Amino acid sequence: MELTEHTAHGVGIRSVGGRVPDRIVTNADLEQMLDTTDEWISKNIGIRERRWSASGEWTSDLGAAALLDACDRAAVSPDSLDLVICGTYTPDHMIPAAAVGIMRKAGIQGVPGFDVNSGGCPGGVFALDVGAKFVKSGDYRRVAVVLSDVNTKLFDPEDRTVGVIFGDGAACYLLEPTVSGTGVGSALLSSDPSSYHTAYVKRELRTWADGSPKQSAFGDNFSYMHGRSVRDFALEHIPGFVGQLVKAEGLTLEDIDLIIFHQANYHMIHALMEKVGLPAERTFTTVERYGNTSGAGVPLALRDALDAGRIKPGDNVVLISFGAGMSHGGTVVRWTAPDDFLLGA
Repeated sequence: MELTEHTAHGVGIRSVGGRVPDRIVTNADLEQMLDTTDEWISKNIGIRERRWSASGEWTSDLGAAALLDACDRAAVSPDSLDLVICGTYTPDHMIPAAAVGIMRKAGIQGVPGFDVNSGGCPGGVFALDVGAKFVKSGDYRRVAVVLSDVNTKLFDPEDRTVGVIFGDGAACYLLEPTVSGTGVGSALLSSDPSSYHTAYVKRELRTWADGSPKQSAFGDNFSYMHGRSVRDFALEHIPGFVGQLVKAEGLTLEDIDLIIFHQANYHMIHALMEKVGLPAERTFTTVERYGNTSGAGVPLALRDALDAGRIKPGDNVVLISFGAGMSHGGTVVRWTAPDDFLLGA
């Protein structure tokens, strides 16, 4: 089928690629670095290990690997892409866009690339929605939406609040037009500016005990998060948000085959499932293995769910992201069969 300006079509996720760093940091490792214990982390957060990027490994490195993985899984050439979007809050440099750095390392030329900064963690849905709208327009047929962050490079080495939670990682949604009525639904997006300082990157001078300057890999910039406030926000607002999203799509909770939340906290995800009113087996988590990978958390979990055979054509899959802002977004994906995609390789 040849697409024209007036062709009515959906937007499907052709494949999901991913990349996490090789370095595994266990709770036992963190006991040697921070004032914490494996017992406390396991009981309160549910993370066993996370991945930390190497000193010379940046957002564009992880992002390029995730993009190439998505193309490989779909058996398409990176040269066939029409647009690359990167959702990140940790670009290699202030400019150019991280998307351009990803394209450079992936060997892609001749197409546009730009970034979406929706506050890190919310990007799993916010950036996806941006990419879906470009495909829906008919002007861009194959779009890569990369979520990539090197969260650990913003650590204060003495801050256990973020040190026990975050890991680094990247994922890539490969979007293409599909037959009408399938694919990514309309996104529901929201932000709460009154919670601006619940999670953000502080710009301030910090020192070690001896008075010498303390810096992250991004200089005088350090991640800050009030974990209890994030948890309280999620448990108070997200269950109703899920219900609102499902209703807007003309569905009921029983119509949902799988729901993937932002991978912030293993125990919180299961508490959310209980509040939503769905059994635990209708969710999928990777936070226990990868940590909180910011915007990449939702698509990385989606990729692993696909690999585990948890999603089949026709399934209704809900994606929910939330984080700094407190921005939160959701969409329902009516999972597309291979024959429903309108492009060839």
